[in-house]
Amino acid sequence: MQREEIEELIRLVEQSEINELEIVEGRKRIRISKGAVGAASSIPPAQSAPAAAPAPAEAAGEEKLASNLKQVTSPMVGTFYRAPAPGSEPFVEVGQTIAVGQTVCIVEAMKLMNEIGSDFSGVVRQILIENAQPVEYGQPLFLVETK
Repeated sequence: MQREEIEELIRLVEQSEINELEIVEGRKRIRISKGAVGAASSIPPAQSAPAAAPAPAEAAGEEKLASNLKQVTSPMVGTFYRAPAPGSEPFVEVGQTIAVGQTVCIVEAMKLMNEIGSDFSGVVRQILIENAQPVEYGQPLFLVETK
């Protein structure tokens, strides 16, 4: 993506009601966020929420994360969808092998459907969110066992 295109996207975000925009092209990712006070104050609790009050099952999962389990996290606040459309097959299932960049879910934010790709390859071991549930920025969505 060229500098002029990025600058135009910044101008569009500033002039719109959108607080955050993320574009993924292959392995390149660009995220543009407005510096609104409300948005900035909501980010730290979302990042610290999973670690602040882990359930016993999550605590055991965190120990495994130190080895070969990685988390696919939500890059934004929105609604989590496992499939591209109602009634469609989910993007991934537990036990399925995924590749870098493969779409694993959609997070809808402000009526925009954002495909979320994996940053690593491996096997999906756990889906942490129910379909059509709200998610926060940085919230873990999947646990993937890497090789």
